Amino acid sequence: MTRSRAFLALFVLAAVVDLLSLALGFDAGHTVAKPLLMPLLAAWAALRGAPRLLVAALLCGWGGDTLLLLDADPAFLAGMASFAAGHVCYLALFARIGRPHARGALLAPCYATALIATVALLWPDLPADLRLPVAVYSTLLTAMAYAATTRLGPVAGVGGALFLLSDTLIATGVADWPQPPRPDLWIMLTYLAAQVLLVLGATSRRHPTVDPRPLILNP
Repeated sequence: MTRSRAFLALFVLAAVVDLLSLALGFDAGHTVAKPLLMPLLAAWAALRGAPRLLVAALLCGWGGDTLLLLDADPAFLAGMASFAAGHVCYLALFARIGRPHARGALLAPCYATALIATVALLWPDLPADLRLPVAVYSTLLTAMAYAATTRLGPVAGVGGALFLLSDTLIATGVADWPQPPRPDLWIMLTYLAAQVLLVLGATSRRHPTVDPRPLILNP
C-alpha cells in the first residue's frame, strides 16, 4: 500500500469512527476522531500533489474542528476565524487554478439572495456578540461556495454547497432554532463530504493550471 492510500484509509477509518460516535452519542469517540480528520485528508491530498493553498485550507479546517470541541464562546469565535482563514485559502486557490464560467452571472443572484436571507433570518436570534462575526463569516463562506461552482465545476460546487449547509446547521443551532435528530451527525456528515469534494474538485486533472509546485510529490 502506498503512503497516499494508507492516509486515505486512515481518514476513512477516522470518519467512520467519528460519525458512528455521533450517531451513538459516544462523545469520547468524537473527541478523539474529529481532530484527526483534516490532518489525514491534508496528508492524502499533499501526497497526491495538492497545491499548498489546498493543504493550508484543510489545516485551517483542522484548527476550527479542534477549537469547536471546546465549549466556550472564545473558542467558538476562534474556530470561526480559523474556518474563515480556510475559506480565504480556498478563494485564492480557486482564483489561481479555476477559470470563469458563464454560469457565474446566472448564479450570482442566487448565492447573494441565499446569503442575505440566511443572515436576515438568523440575525434576531443570534447572541448580540455573534451577529457581526456570523455575517462576515457567512459572506466568506458563500463567496467560497460560489467560486467553487463557477470556477471549478460541479464536484467542487457540490462541496461548496454542502459546506454552506453544514455551517448553516451550526448557525441555526446557535440561534436556538429547531434541530433535526442528532444534529451534530448531520453537521459532520455534510462537512466531511464537502471537504472531500472540494479536494477532488481542486485536484482534478481537468484544471491544467494547478500550481506546478505541489507541497509533496506523488510517492
